[in-house]
Amino acid sequence: MQAPTLDTLLLSDIHLGSDISRARDALALLQSCNFRRLILLGDIFSDLNFARLNGDHWEFLSCIRKLSNRKRNVEIVWVEGNHDEGLSKVMSHLVGVPVFKRYVWTYNGLRHLAIHGHQFDRFSLHNEVLSRAGELLFSRIQKLDIGNKRFSRYLDRLNTRWLRLSTKVAASALAYAKAGGIDRIFCGHTHLPLHEHRDGVDYYNTGAWVDHRPTYVTVGDEGVAICEYHGGTNDRHSREERSPAPADPVDLFEQAGLPAFAAYQSIRC
Repeated sequence: MQAPTLDTLLLSDIHLGSDISRARDALALLQSCNFRRLILLGDIFSDLNFARLNGDHWEFLSCIRKLSNRKRNVEIVWVEGNHDEGLSKVMSHLVGVPVFKRYVWTYNGLRHLAIHGHQFDRFSLHNEVLSRAGELLFSRIQKLDIGNKRFSRYLDRLNTRWLRLSTKVAASALAYAKAGGIDRIFCGHTHLPLHEHRDGVDYYNTGAWVDHRPTYVTVGDEGVAICEYHGGTNDRHSREERSPAPADPVDLFEQAGLPAFAAYQSIRC
């Protein structure tokens, strides 16, 4: 029996070029699902060095290129992440998809917003040099971490938890969505799947494809689900965290470098 067609499939943080990227599994997911819209929610690449891409990584990009063919009747959207910056124009031509800073669509009468989430990561915004140095160090550790990369993946999870990044991004994203009249907001960046509801707004984080438990988000007639990939088995994933009070929305606009108008619209790169 053919799987039902989803309105939207969202996945983020594949980090092509990274030694811990699970690009092959992400490709298998795309080949096993039926969807009208695919949103690549940022950090599809690890960095600007294409020499680090292996065969699995190029095969994933080839699949995106094929899906973007108009005959497929699938809308492909690339939302820029902090690791993707500088690649937008190149990738738009390479895989034939538009790249957005944020993307807005309406489904079942609800307004949805997809934005990577690094705009709400104040540590990275205020410590750009330190963050870049940390990324380079982590890349080196991955090279030295032989085998199944357990230590590298542990460090990735530890970094997110140490910075309390997941709850901070969620709180800021919820405030940002509320100010813009958004019903559902979707982010990546933190590498941790999460659902939060506040003041009539739902926040969903897609997780990442660099750990042993890759996750993604689906939007369809049955609602929104955070799913865990098990080599063809899709399980709903429930993980709740308590978020701190959000910062002032005006401050969030300034931090994110985004316009502060009431009705958000999509912004092309």
